[in-house]
Amino acid sequence: MPERRRFFSGLGTALAALTLPHRSALGADFDEARKRLLAEIERDLHDTAASTGIGSLSPAVRHALETVPRERFIPPTFAARAYENRPLPIGHGQTISQPFIVALMTELLDPKPTDLVLEIGTGSGYQAAVLAACVRKVFSIEIVAPLAQQARAALDAAGVRNVETRVGDGYLGWPDAAPFNSIIVTAAPDHMPPALLAQLAAGGRMVLPVGALFDQELLLVRKEADGRAVTRRTIGVRFVPLTRER
Repeated sequence: MPERRRFFSGLGTALAALTLPHRSALGADFDEARKRLLAEIERDLHDTAASTGIGSLSPAVRHALETVPRERFIPPTFAARAYENRPLPIGHGQTISQPFIVALMTELLDPKPTDLVLEIGTGSGYQAAVLAACVRKVFSIEIVAPLAQQARAALDAAGVRNVETRVGDGYLGWPDAAPFNSIIVTAAPDHMPPALLAQLAAGGRMVLPVGALFDQELLLVRKEADGRAVTRRTIGVRFVPLTRER
């Protein structure tokens, strides 16, 4: 059987460069580059629809991707490449996620304007900003303090006001703000964190990668009214491991 295609989020660019085609947005013509990126995301969604159940961008998520300036969430030296469909370095050994992954994970959450969302792994702040364009409020936790500070500054500079950030251990969630309509995890644990499932509202959705570095799957978890978790496997992915406080 052919090797299953995997998508990337939070890995170093050396690995990404070996597996993803180089599509450079030359210059600073972000409008045209963004249009090309959206077309590529649509193609990838169509190609993976049998596994994910998502065949195209919804109007809300498309609008978020069109209006959130990805270039504000990466170092200036990479600004011309902001609309490549690949991860890019943001410092502290971390990367901004591949735009396709951001789009897919957002779509899997099925965001509503009244939703409260928990994000584990603020990273660059870009995923939080995309979600914030679709929901009422995002609560985002980042364990790397300097990265959390950078993300907060980027969110403020982009005019995103409905994201609350915190430095801490995302495995434990944000209990004083729970329950959440949806939870998104942008680093990979080796199992589903029980605290996050407990903080997910009945009927809510959680999207997270689970597994070892080269054997991860993106999961969609739905919480039933009786508290049971119903899990759907979607596509193979590669995320950095979820880091815990020691």
